[in-house]
Amino acid sequence: MLKEITITSLERKQLGELLVNTGLISKEQLEEALKIQSKTGGRLGQILIQLGYIDEEVLIAFLGKQLGVPYVALSEYGEISEAVAKLIPESIARRELVMPIAKEGCVLTVAMVDPLNVFVIDEIKMMTGYEVKAVISSERDIRDAIEKVFGPKEKIEEVIKEAAKDTESVEVVKEVTSEATVVELEAAAEEAPVVKMVNLILNNAIKSRASDIHIEPFEKSVRVRFRIDGVLHEQPSLPKKFQNAIVSRIKIMAQLDISEHRLPQDGRIKIRTMGKEVDFRVSTVPTIYGEKVVMRILDPSSLCLDLTKLGFEPEALAVYQRNIQKPYGMILITGPTGSGKSTTLYSTLSALNYPDKNIVTIEDPVEYVLEGINQVQVKPEIKFTFAAGLRAFLRQDPNIIMVGEIRDQETASIAINAALTGHLVFATLHTNDAASALTRLNNMGIEPFLTTSSVILIVAQRLVRIICEKCKESYSVPTELLVELGVPQEELKGVKEITLYRGRGCDNCTNTGYKGRKGIYEVLEMNDEIRELVLEHATTQVIKQVARKYGMMTLRESALRKLLRGETTIEEVLRVTAADIEPSG
Repeated sequence: MLKEITITSLERKQLGELLVNTGLISKEQLEEALKIQSKTGGRLGQILIQLGYIDEEVLIAFLGKQLGVPYVALSEYGEISEAVAKLIPESIARRELVMPIAKEGCVLTVAMVDPLNVFVIDEIKMMTGYEVKAVISSERDIRDAIEKVFGPKEKIEEVIKEAAKDTESVEVVKEVTSEATVVELEAAAEEAPVVKMVNLILNNAIKSRASDIHIEPFEKSVRVRFRIDGVLHEQPSLPKKFQNAIVSRIKIMAQLDISEHRLPQDGRIKIRTMGKEVDFRVSTVPTIYGEKVVMRILDPSSLCLDLTKLGFEPEALAVYQRNIQKPYGMILITGPTGSGKSTTLYSTLSALNYPDKNIVTIEDPVEYVLEGINQVQVKPEIKFTFAAGLRAFLRQDPNIIMVGEIRDQETASIAINAALTGHLVFATLHTNDAASALTRLNNMGIEPFLTTSSVILIVAQRLVRIICEKCKESYSVPTELLVELGVPQEELKGVKEITLYRGRGCDNCTNTGYKGRKGIYEVLEMNDEIRELVLEHATTQVIKQVARKYGMMTLRESALRKLLRGETTIEEVLRVTAADIEPSG
């Protein structure tokens, strides 16, 4: 809520009159707001915002102009350095709604709701030793920035402990069983401790850079785990007595049926937190101890749409960029769930998104919305499948088509037909490596001559964790170990030991030694020899060996490049990739 700002100039000329004179509101709107103020009290600015007559950011910018203080929209400001933000204690930041945002020489720029509060400014000066330059920001932006830097005010453990003491809340939740009525479930889901717990779980997951949240019921407890950089990490467990209320709260947020416990359900939640909007894709599945909930976090601000930053090695990137510029043909992206296929596809479509191109996608579900691209979601319940969508697309004059996943022969056949009739088609398959995609299509019933006529490129990918820069340390290993992993002898130049890197673990990486992930890629470009092998029904290993002869780098080789550059570890290479096996005979 907007905090009152008292200023001499505004005392001389009332805020409402100033807003009318500058054309930000009408006289009628001011009169209505003043009537409400006379009845209910409250601040005029806040009433105008609640009525929808003026946007909070516009009002704050206007006040800043009247005060002669610069306005800064923190939601658009960019990343605030933690080192700068933490120059003042969290307690002061929360109490006074202030946030240091920049430091230049001996001047500290501080975003404030009330930039005329000289007492707070003097306190910050004495505390930090810097001169303070005050700028004005909205209360919402400052609160979001505080949450982002310091985390949620309350900890999940504290909320659980507090809830255990609250007898009334405990009794309400005790009554909620699998046979509870909808009214009881709704009542329990709206209890303060339940709401706090769910909000903290969501906020903590976003702050931890998690991609998924797992809430898993067991006989005596409810386990919570976050998937961070591809690996599950256990969080504080929840009391069993809150299980159904927590699940009901999530279902209400996702607009699911809270009375249905026997069938799986899917939904979506959108929240604004830490200065950004985040989507959660919600899935519930019944287990013997209750419903398990998994939430996939879809944070548009974390989506990398720059092909050069995904992790492609330079040679592989050159091959990929050359092929995506072709006017027709099929490009397959392969890998298991969670290997970054969607990010690669979205980045590719973003690079190709020009006004002269008609790009259409069919997905299940649409994870991120891309401006200028026509995105369609499948709806199997009304028989709108990948195949049905693809048929419709061919009548929509497309240049580029993206198919979220090829699951069956019908979808594969239509996609291949589209590639053969002058369209560039991108699609995903679940295979272990690039060469396996060719045999997978064959096993789905696609004739080899159709595959060789349409497929122009296959990309297999995985994600490896990157060593945390804050706690990175070097160590030496014998070169024999790297040879066993697959590094060619000639690359080691006859040395006996080589320097590698690992993370010790610190607060920055939550003691894992890793922060962030990058892709490793296997890019197989079709040529006449590989097409001949497909027509002859050659094995995957033979196709792979021929592709390597023409310069294809395998997943293991791509991972080893990152290992030797000090980006990842031996453990990650072994965890994510399999050794390259030479074909016998």
